[in-house]
Amino acid sequence: MTDRVKSTAAQTWVLLLSAVASFMVILDMLVVATALSAIQTDLGASLEELEWTVNAYTLSFAVFLMTGAALGDRYGRRRMFAAGLAIFGLASAACALAPNVATLVAARAVQGTGAALIMPLALTLLNAAFPPERRGWATGVFGSVTGLAAMLGPVVGGLVTEGLSWPWIFWLNVPIAIIAVVLVLSRLPESRGPAGRVDLLGLVLAAGSALGLTWGLVRANSVGWTAAETVVALAAGVVLGVAFVAWELRTPAPMLPLRLFRSRAFSSGNAVIFFVNAAMTAAIFFTAQLPQVAFGEGPLVAGLRLLPWGVAPFLIAPRAGVLADRIGERPLILIGSGLLTLGTAVLALVSRVNTGYVVTVGPMVVAGIGFSLAIPAVTKAVVSSVAMQDIGRASGTFSTLRQLGGAFGVAIAAAVFASTGGYAGPDVFVDGYRFAIGSAAALALAALLVSLPLPRKVKRTTNEGADRLAATADK
Repeated sequence: MTDRVKSTAAQTWVLLLSAVASFMVILDMLVVATALSAIQTDLGASLEELEWTVNAYTLSFAVFLMTGAALGDRYGRRRMFAAGLAIFGLASAACALAPNVATLVAARAVQGTGAALIMPLALTLLNAAFPPERRGWATGVFGSVTGLAAMLGPVVGGLVTEGLSWPWIFWLNVPIAIIAVVLVLSRLPESRGPAGRVDLLGLVLAAGSALGLTWGLVRANSVGWTAAETVVALAAGVVLGVAFVAWELRTPAPMLPLRLFRSRAFSSGNAVIFFVNAAMTAAIFFTAQLPQVAFGEGPLVAGLRLLPWGVAPFLIAPRAGVLADRIGERPLILIGSGLLTLGTAVLALVSRVNTGYVVTVGPMVVAGIGFSLAIPAVTKAVVSSVAMQDIGRASGTFSTLRQLGGAFGVAIAAAVFASTGGYAGPDVFVDGYRFAIGSAAALALAALLVSLPLPRKVKRTTNEGADRLAATADK
């Protein structure tokens, strides 16, 4: 009997709807990349305005992730999950109807807010629905669908932009969101986190810290790393982060109990996802531009050339999740981050203006396999290390660090690219590309190093006794 057959109807609906919602969010993050040129031409956007169609989404997404998880714990995860889907769908329609770039940027910010409700709550609902011994399989399937979105995003963006027009990349979300809201409200059971008041000051401090850090990272390469805007934003993010930690240590009802970080699985796992996502996001960001800038290809061809990144996650992630259930998370995380390091390093070494595409396929597949092995395992390691009542907060923390890692990776790789290459011509671009991908390999190596403290197999604490212990610790 397969895992799919053994799943209850409720578990199947949770897995299906959380996967569909994450598919929509991830697809929308990547589908815009190959449509930027068309948006620039149609709306007459400047380069800086064009950047903000991406940055506005990234900022609101990162800032409100922990807030979304906290609101779900307090007011109902199903209810807030449905609200996030509704916000995302309405904002997508506003993006499609935008008459100018300012409206598009504002709508993208609202869209990111909806995504910030969707992603941590999808992960929370999924992990709460499945017992620890089957959680690896469930997160593997979830990761497989996310990998499919990553694989199809650039292709769909190029296909829709060339075949129809760029607003249709946003219209695609609207019917999916409507159907998903109806099914979430009719098929999923309601659940909440621990009872108690909302940690409003904690929410403000966490959101302010995420805003400062993300703002500084996404703007650093536009205005300069030593510019006042960058320094002030990053400093404010750090100061507010320290204030958040101080407050969480003394408040009787913390939104993020810092005792969770006593677990090696929780602390190391969150560090791993930060660096893994930093490496992968940076690599994809520049590889998506390579065919268009260096080889003069169109957006559809550029999207098709990225397929090797996503094939492995789609095919391997469910099996990796099952393997994590059997042999433990640490071996898969070590092997996965090692393969990610190897794949990106080789890609940096072989890339030249006259290098054939076939030569780059192998390194991309290796990196994709590494990503596919690591993500389900590290997700399971983090969530299985906490008590059931803490799953919402753990998922919010995990999602926030994953998103911050992506912004950090792009910022670091962009800084390296700016100092070693540029957009003046194919040769100059490829020179910078090689060093940028090399920096992605260094970030992947960092993921490997921070994974060393992980226990071989995470001790399950999501049981009744652990829940009582955690509840006592929070009092």
